[in-house]
Amino acid sequence: MGGVGSFSEQAANYYCLKEKIKNYQIEYLITAENVLKGLKNKKIDKGIFPIENSNGGIVLEAVYAMAKYNFKIENMFEIDISHCLLKRKDVKIGDIKKIASHQQALRQCRMYLKRKWQNVDLEEYKDTAEAARDLSTGKLDKNTGVIANKICATLYDLEIVEEGVQDLKFNFTTFVVAKN
Repeated sequence: MGGVGSFSEQAANYYCLKEKIKNYQIEYLITAENVLKGLKNKKIDKGIFPIENSNGGIVLEAVYAMAKYNFKIENMFEIDISHCLLKRKDVKIGDIKKIASHQQALRQCRMYLKRKWQNVDLEEYKDTAEAARDLSTGKLDKNTGVIANKICATLYDLEIVEEGVQDLKFNFTTFVVAKN
């Protein structure tokens, strides 16, 4: 689940390192539904996706997908999630009119957004990293900010407005490792 620069990618790399899995390849399937469909169709051997966050709660999209597919849970683990607000380098902070991110990221940063960005529109996006990529490539209006992983600033040539914008200092997400 998630694209290049997503927290799911971070979780997959963490898990493979921890379990000493070598020569793995990440397929960026973006949603839990696509991950579980990939398992069912034998296009992937294992799938990793988030199911709950200590602040944002249950990842509903994952729960709905889990109800539709037969699979086994091989493992579960947590990683700490730290969000950044990113913008295009050619845009002034005061010109940000909208902030886009995954529903969970918006929920995990809701107090920050209410405190510092109460006058901007919020847009739910299917993935934090895709929001960053789409801002960089012009698919999102240039006056949009995105909440995403810090690595997205480097990957997509964006500027960090602020780091650690999640409401809880310790912001853990539980990931499932699924298999057939």
